[in-house]
Amino acid sequence: MTLNSLIKAASKAVGISLLCSIAAQAAYLKWEMVELPASSGASCGNGTPYRFFVNRTPFTSKTVVMYEGGGACWEKGTCENKAGTLLGAVNPDGIPTNYMSDWNRQAHLGLVTPFTSRIDPLTSTQTQSWNIVYLTYCTGDVHAGNKVTTYTDDAGSVAWFHRGAVNAKAVSNWMAANLPKPDVLLLTGFSAGGTGSTVNFPYMRTVTKANKAALLADSGPLFWAPRNSTPEQSPSLPLHNKIRDVWGLDEPNGLATELISKYPTAGDVNNLGSMTAGLSKIFPNDRIGYAMFQEDTNYSAFSYEKFYPEISGAATPEARLAALNSRWRQDINTMVAHLPAGPNLGYYLPNYREINGSHCLTIVTFGDTGIKEAKLAGVGTFLDNLLDFSGKKPVIRSLELSREKAPATSLTDLVAQLIGKAGLF
Repeated sequence: MTLNSLIKAASKAVGISLLCSIAAQAAYLKWEMVELPASSGASCGNGTPYRFFVNRTPFTSKTVVMYEGGGACWEKGTCENKAGTLLGAVNPDGIPTNYMSDWNRQAHLGLVTPFTSRIDPLTSTQTQSWNIVYLTYCTGDVHAGNKVTTYTDDAGSVAWFHRGAVNAKAVSNWMAANLPKPDVLLLTGFSAGGTGSTVNFPYMRTVTKANKAALLADSGPLFWAPRNSTPEQSPSLPLHNKIRDVWGLDEPNGLATELISKYPTAGDVNNLGSMTAGLSKIFPNDRIGYAMFQEDTNYSAFSYEKFYPEISGAATPEARLAALNSRWRQDINTMVAHLPAGPNLGYYLPNYREINGSHCLTIVTFGDTGIKEAKLAGVGTFLDNLLDFSGKKPVIRSLELSREKAPATSLTDLVAQLIGKAGLF
């Protein structure tokens, strides 16, 4: 046998072996359910097993982790959310095994965001060819809690397992043991998942030992709110004080205590928003980005409505929205003012779009999220910038100044505007 024929035979054997290996791994390119054992401490809020979903590919080690959003709770009624109230939390009944194949669930077969669809009908993004981890949400604590809290109302009492941070750690450990070390790791999430991807970034990024990592936290900000400030200075302060208690953030094993103990120079345990500013200090070689609309009517309602009677008791819907937005914009401006200088930290803050009450840039489609005055086509541009590890481009910092909606300049923008006007999402 000649050298050439030997090489060809060996190549053929390797190719057949690779194909057999791919075929043997039946979970490739489809959703695989993973149920974490009770011994990990993971669970949903109602005590049922915690399940998340993985869509693997054999062609790359790059991995995107999507933290699911869906409200929050700190009362019995909104945690159980039997009526599906606006200010409640999703999946109070836990995560069923068919979560990703049940269209009526929030994931919508993975189409809730372009990050979890291999072929999205509205938006194409580079991460659609990566390994995808969908970290479901069923604890009502923005993936940050570590406390069993008993809530009581006229109907009785319930023990609620705020295990969001425990779940995220267990998922991180599973990834380290079962997925290849990522060449690039992107953590992202919408709404509550935006918060979750931020606060769990240090642990997941460290445990998976990714070569490079980035964060795109969408519409789930931890705003600047020092304990010694006032609600007039820090509109999110009453909310932060509440969740510190019921979600166990300040407990010895709580997330706030743990993060600041491990990274004492990154922030202040008395200011949850300091971690937003501190991530870029902890991981100077990673790229950190925050995105939200300046007229978000959803997360702002969770942040302020139950803590300010002038909002909950506003005379008209218009007065309510105006009161929400004045505090929201104040919190955004304070956050931006406290972000440290440096090329690895940025933000993307367009004014609004009609989809979902102007809440979340990365759900349904990236369309109609542009900042035209800065010549930025949309949040996809921000994403590509975040994932550029060449060292030549700083992370984008852009806050839209105009409050006038620019006309659509692409088919994607037009489709998003039509979806919004039709109230389809």
